[in-house]
Formats: sequence, C-alpha cells, structure tokens
Amino acid sequence: MKRAYQVIAGLLILFIVVLGSTTCSAQPISKFEETRSLMDTYVKIIVYTDADTAEAALNAAFTRMEEIEQIASIYDSESEAFQLNQNGYLENPSEDLFQLMTLSLDYYELTDGNFNIAVQPLLELWQGGLWKESPEVQQIKIDETLALVDLANIAIAENRIDFQKEGMEITLGGIAKGYAVDEALAVLSQMGIEHALLDAGGDMAAIGAKPESELWNVALVNPDDTSQSLAAFQFADKAVATSGNYQRYFNPEKTAHHIINPKTGFSAGECLSVTIIAGSGTQADVLATSVFVMGPIEGMKLVESLDGVECLIVDTERNIHRSSGLSSYLM
Repeated sequence: MKRAYQVIAGLLILFIVVLGSTTCSAQPISKFEETRSLMDTYVKIIVYTDADTAEAALNAAFTRMEEIEQIASIYDSESEAFQLNQNGYLENPSEDLFQLMTLSLDYYELTDGNFNIAVQPLLELWQGGLWKESPEVQQIKIDETLALVDLANIAIAENRIDFQKEGMEITLGGIAKGYAVDEALAVLSQMGIEHALLDAGGDMAAIGAKPESELWNVALVNPDDTSQSLAAFQFADKAVATSGNYQRYFNPEKTAHHIINPKTGFSAGECLSVTIIAGSGTQADVLATSVFVMGPIEGMKLVESLDGVECLIVDTERNIHRSSGLSSYLM
C-alpha cells in the first residue's frame, strides 16, 4: 500500500508541475493596433490577443485587404477591374472579382437600381468638367451617357465577364472597401482572434466586443462641422458605415459631389449624411451609398424592410431621421 501511495503521489506532483508550467507559459492578452495606408484611406486594425499572435494576425489581415485592392482598383493598370474597363471583358476572373460583381448585381436588385457599379462613365463626365457647362448641355451629355449605366448589359460567368455595350465602365468604390473589411475580419477570426475592430476610413466592423464584454464605441461626425459629433454608437459583432457629400466635390461651389444618382446622372441631393449599422461591412458599405441616393423617405423604407439593419440619416434641411431600432445602439 505504501508503494502504491508513493506512485500516486508522484503522479499528482508531476500533474501539478505540468499544469503549472503550462499556465505560466500562456501569454497575457493585450491590446495591439496598427494603421496602414490602403484603399485610398487609412486602415486601422485593433486586436486583443497575445503578442506573437498579434503580429501574424495583423500582417495577414492587411495582406488580405491589399489583395482585394489590387483586384478592385480601377486606377491600377495591373488590376482586374482596370483590365475589365479597358477591354470590355475579362477572362478567368478571380474569386474576389466574381464575388464583388455578383454581389453588386444582387444589391442592384435589392435597391431598385440605386446601387449601380456602372456609374463610372457619369463620374468621368463630372470629373472632366461637366459642372462648368450650362444646364442644357449637362442634360444632353448625361442623357447620352445614361445608356451605358445599365447592369443588364453586364454578363457574368465564372470564367468570363463581358460588357455588352461599348463604352461601359464600372467602379467598385461603393462595395470593395466593405468587402475587404469582411475578408480581413475573416482572416483574424481564423487565427483565433475573438476581439477586434477594423476601421477603414470610417467603414468599421468588429469581431465580438472588447474583453470583459465592453462594447466598441464610434462617433458620427457632424457634416456641418467635422470637429463635432452628432451621435455616438456602441456595438459588438456589427459593421458601421457612413456616406456623406462633404468629402469629395467636383466643383469649387461644392454643388456637385461624388455620390451620383445612377437614374438621373446628377449628384444625389436629398441627404448630407447616411450612417448604416448592419451585419457585415459589405452590407453597411453598399446600403450607406444606396440610402444616400434614395433619400430619407425611400431609403428609410428600405432599411426598415431589412432584418438587422438600422440607420441615421441627416437630410439637406438638417433634419435627423432614425430607424425604429437605432436607439439600442445609441450611447
């Protein structure tokens, strides 16, 4: 009996030593963050994890976003989107471009054509100085160009994308950033990250909350005074995106901005700012632009018809419109 007792005692001591050494070697969870210039903005990623995991995870997430940027940019001559615009077709598109194109068609249908990646010829008109022309000339040139803004003229297959009308071009600026945010968060999640926030120039999305279940906080900038905020939101496992007409103008008078109504050819004129809270970065990014184009009445109808989506709209009269469930996110 004494011998058996000694063996059991020895095993117990060994178990305690092994357990103790494992516990001591575990690295503490801390906050790590990094900012890089990507997708025509600054992207910041915050993760809570151990030091070794943080470095690898941040690098992997940024690399994934760079891959998408290199595919979706219409200004990089090496990108797939540039080649598609240049040639009017693209053979063997990557899975990312195929997804971006098919998602864009889905959102085109969902928003009754108010989200339309084929608006690039209209944007080029305004960038080229259309705002200098008389209203009559503007209308003539827009009417001529609107014939190119029809997604029915884009044929998408897994091995080829075709523009079926000469002169068509796309821009993925209303969806690529949100898609890249989602893909980067997917990489972080695959690497075991349970608490993260990614901010891509105002397009944000989170994995979980902060440690200890503390929610993430974000402030909405006042369109009339960007040094002030209109509201503050708190959330976990959600995405937040804002579209506004106070960032990019074509003319010095700031009457023509970059969010074009694809049905009229002119800048959307009913909203100053639209903030969307949704389940994914892609959805939030697309709907922020779409609701801005649709205006507060039709845009709010769309938001209220979608599960898990909320919004705050500031119209051109400075009225604030809130969706029915937004209060649960307000601080």
